[in-house]
Amino acid sequence: MSTNIAELFLEPIANCLTPEVAQRIVDTRVDPATQAHIDQLARKANSGTLTPSEHAEYAEIVEYIDLVAIFKAKARQRISKQRG
Repeated sequence: MSTNIAELFLEPIANCLTPEVAQRIVDTRVDPATQAHIDQLARKANSGTLTPSEHAEYAEIVEYIDLVAIFKAKARQRISKQRG
């Protein structure tokens, strides 16, 4: 199956979004402290200096970032469809 599994599950949810809710999803960001922590882990990952526990944490963060990105894309599509 070529379709991303996350998309299959998120599409029906995205179809329920109002334009206002979809826009709020698109506009969401993590707080600055969390973003700084993610950036620090990314730098360590790029330099190969993550500890095993940091590696596990960073891998989990990347998975969630990917999921949120897919959902934000679905929200953008929903906004575009509703605008016309």
